[in-house]
Amino acid sequence: MKTTRRNLLTFALAAPALIATSRVVAAAPEVFAPGGIAVRGTDVVAYFREGRARPGSSGHALAWRGAAWHFASAENMAAFEMDPVAYAPQYGGYCAYAVAKGYTASTVPEAWTIHEGRLYLNYSRAVRLLWRRDIPGYIARADANWPQVLEG
Repeated sequence: MKTTRRNLLTFALAAPALIATSRVVAAAPEVFAPGGIAVRGTDVVAYFREGRARPGSSGHALAWRGAAWHFASAENMAAFEMDPVAYAPQYGGYCAYAVAKGYTASTVPEAWTIHEGRLYLNYSRAVRLLWRRDIPGYIARADANWPQVLEG
């Protein structure tokens, strides 16, 4: 294609429209942490020790993998600090079902499952019901997709 003033002018006029309509896909952060707080401020150790979602406190908080993690007690915070991988949710706290399907989605603290010693979170309780239909199968697919799904 021959470059002419007309071609350059056409490109110069069209460029802002192309830029405005193009979609820029940014990589998702490693940990799902709205407002910088992992698991929406829920104490992840409590899932294992108490079998429930328990709110943490900013008074018992520490930073790990670019997010603040809140805990209900100093004991739970110390347990996490000793072995964060044992307590942190799989797939950075993104919805495990979504990761199995090839994308990321937010989660709520009330939609959780501990399977074979690992914590998995889901988008909602309804999605958790879908997840529970084939946990091993979804884990295998999610493991194959993680962490590539973060790339968008």
